[in-house]
Amino acid sequence: MNYYTYVLRSFKNNDIYIGSTANLNKRVRLHNLGKVKSTKGYRPWHLLEYKKFDSRSEALKYEKFLKLHQQKEILKKKYNGRVAKW
Repeated sequence: MNYYTYVLRSFKNNDIYIGSTANLNKRVRLHNLGKVKSTKGYRPWHLLEYKKFDSRSEALKYEKFLKLHQQKEILKKKYNGRVAKW
């Protein structure tokens, strides 16, 4: 089974959200439907990037890496308000 680490951006406040999941499309849809408590108030969310892994542990490890303050700031600078069209 594949697992994904993903980066979202809120169009409401430009915040970055980083997460991981086994079903990327479903998870992004849940964020935008307000079914994820931590992101509910900041909809809509747009997928900026994702990375595929062969195991859940690899995806979680990369998620934790991206959530480091320094890495999150690098992501904010990288996208600087731009959203990828998927």
